[in-house]
Amino acid sequence: MLFDLYDLPFDVQAAHLYLGLGLGLLFGIAAQISRFCLRRGLVAGPDRAPALGTWLTALATAIAATSAAIWLGWIDLSDHRLMTTDLPLLAIVIGGLAFGIGMVLTRGCVSRLTVLGGTGNLRALTVLLVFAVVAHATLKGVFAPLRVALGSVTTETGIASLAELPGGLLTWAALAIAGLVAAITVLRPRPLHVAMAVVIGLLVAFGWVATGWLLMDEFDPLPVQSLAFTSTWADSLFWTVASSSIPAGFGVGMVAGVFGGAFLSALLRRELSFASFEDAPQTLRYVAGGALMGFGGVLAGGCTVGAGLSGVSMLSIAAIAALVSIGVGALLADRVLGRAPLMQPAE
Repeated sequence: MLFDLYDLPFDVQAAHLYLGLGLGLLFGIAAQISRFCLRRGLVAGPDRAPALGTWLTALATAIAATSAAIWLGWIDLSDHRLMTTDLPLLAIVIGGLAFGIGMVLTRGCVSRLTVLGGTGNLRALTVLLVFAVVAHATLKGVFAPLRVALGSVTTETGIASLAELPGGLLTWAALAIAGLVAAITVLRPRPLHVAMAVVIGLLVAFGWVATGWLLMDEFDPLPVQSLAFTSTWADSLFWTVASSSIPAGFGVGMVAGVFGGAFLSALLRRELSFASFEDAPQTLRYVAGGALMGFGGVLAGGCTVGAGLSGVSMLSIAAIAALVSIGVGALLADRVLGRAPLMQPAE
């Protein structure tokens, strides 16, 4: 829309880069303050309940804001890759389970590790490098044939979104939000963390609106996207090694923004600190977890943010299946491996 109304001093690719940078900066600040991470809300720990409440607050906000944008006609997400009736269920389930196991092994999902990387955590930076390499290998490299093979096993669902069920978008969005609010009330997250989670949920919706309406250029269309970390890290890795051939886009801007936002927040809060691996078993655990998340994130169609927040905000059936699979994988890993000595070092 803006490209139709104004003669902007940059092209649509640069606009998406700046958008990703801004969204990432705000996400990094909000996530660093709230320690935003789904894993913390699923595995055993003293702050498990409030952490889950914080995450669910972001989800409820994202659903409410995205549904409102769709209802108002600002965006149409029906062509998004997660809005499919031919569901690659096998790939989603295997990928979600792998991602969930991986985030328990690394003691953080990819979004949390990106924030930690911005605060000086060298373990997180190592995992992110492994994650990005494996994700890119799954998209376009040696693991791509396996991805294609698993993705070819599909299930016809007849609908791509809960909004296509009787009652329509507003009914199912309201039901989802009501259920989430009831859970949040029981879990009792901290007020400051609730505020940061609301910011994160609004960023999801703004990402959709900005890429799907405000920055849409009919003569040079780019994919509609919002907060995500699997595709953005893969894009950032590809740009890093081939920047002379491809321009930086939304993914590169978002990763840089999250690093910058997390760094600034941690600096002002005096929470910057270097952390590294303690021994070889811990290193192996983190590297294995990063590889599982890279492979699983691509198969599942996204991470806890890309599929979990952004995808479910559309009420996508595929995204809901991915989020459930990730949660099951994390719970299983915590139950089976949580008491093992290899799992004990803190993040």
